Amino acid sequence: MVQIGYTLMCEQTPARQLVDDAAKAEQVGFDYAVISDHYFPWLEAQGHAAYAWSVLGAVAHATERLPLMTYVTCPIMRYHPAVVAQKAATMGVLSDGRFTLGLGSGENLNEHVIGEGWPSADRRHRMFREAVTIITELFGGQYVTYDGEFYDVDSAKLYDLPERPVPIGIAASGGRSAAIAAEYGDLLIVNEPMPEVVGQFAQAGGADKPVYGQLALAYDTDAEKAKERAHRLWRWSAAGWKVMAELPGPVNFEAYSQFVTPDDVASSVPCGGDVEAVVEAVKKYTDAGYTHVALVQIGHDQQEPFFRWAEQELLPALRAL
Repeated sequence: MVQIGYTLMCEQTPARQLVDDAAKAEQVGFDYAVISDHYFPWLEAQGHAAYAWSVLGAVAHATERLPLMTYVTCPIMRYHPAVVAQKAATMGVLSDGRFTLGLGSGENLNEHVIGEGWPSADRRHRMFREAVTIITELFGGQYVTYDGEFYDVDSAKLYDLPERPVPIGIAASGGRSAAIAAEYGDLLIVNEPMPEVVGQFAQAGGADKPVYGQLALAYDTDAEKAKERAHRLWRWSAAGWKVMAELPGPVNFEAYSQFVTPDDVASSVPCGGDVEAVVEAVKKYTDAGYTHVALVQIGHDQQEPFFRWAEQELLPALRAL
């Protein structure tokens, strides 16, 4: 049975509400929750970008059973990997072992703020390998000294560790990153239904590991209002990963998406209250080998009606998958 998650979208939701939404997601029966880790929203209209790790600490306290996961954290620029390891280990303790560290090689949108430029994709992959190596070694609980091409670690040790090491999920979008995920990760993260990447992950050694995806939707009793909201807040996603990783700010995503139409967005984002449309969209993931799919309800002010619909109609229908 596919596990259905709920997305805490930092780019569109005030920080306090994110905590309340996580508690509500647990209450209505979602299987897990993921949280984005951004410095900027994708579009100015989204209007938020809370610090995910502060929110996670509060969410761990506000929930009891809900597994939590970063979706995803970039450990190559804004954060030194030794600091990511400490944050993740602490979250493992605070959540009583409910936390998974989702990692990815990041976007210019969030990483340029430290003023070091944005490396090429090949360089980012090399940086990412080093970062994951450091994090994994620190999770072992021993002193770590590391002298790498990109990072140095001088006699670091984590003193607060959960009973079992924090699982690591790795985001991929092609064969090279899928191989990294199979080698270093406990699970694969691919937002869209991409069976070719899942296959590459399996061939590289990840055949028995979970695969996580994400599906955006705009629930509303009025389908046209839902489509308008999806276009206003989600049209940035039409860019595709190669573009999304490179653009430096919300103004650039505004410019890129100015010719994206509401129908363009609705072609990949279920809009309205049609349960079957969401079931069919999730089925594309399960057919591609995904074991987990996290839903994103577009619009921070539309979470309560979504929770009611999810509890009464959507989640029961998805359980049938």
